[in-house]
Amino acid sequence: VQLVESGGGLVQAGESLTLSCAASGRTSRAYAMAWFRQAPGKQREFVAGIGWTGVNTEYADSVKGRFTISRDIEKSVTYLQMDSLKVEDTAVYYCAADWKAWQPTSVHEEYEYWGQGTQVTVSS
Repeated sequence: VQLVESGGGLVQAGESLTLSCAASGRTSRAYAMAWFRQAPGKQREFVAGIGWTGVNTEYADSVKGRFTISRDIEKSVTYLQMDSLKVEDTAVYYCAADWKAWQPTSVHEEYEYWGQGTQVTVSS
């Protein structure tokens, strides 16, 4: 399974961005997806996760109410809509797939497949 993120960029605080994660390869089985991020000098942190059906979602407290995760199962694409961006949202964003589970977890060690990351920079 290969994951490819896109949609990162440079925006000003308060603006929006939408990240996409396209999965290819053996994507016919059910799996959970998530977005993580890592800022310079900080550990990788969970941002949002979504179950196979798209009904169950989880968010980090820092992004609740501002970010929305969704997925298009037929296209094997997972999205992260980011609104009201803050300077502290600046990081490399990674999508990840948990092949073992239908529901998302915030534990990054549970995810077997990772994308290469996309940079999101929010200026003040």
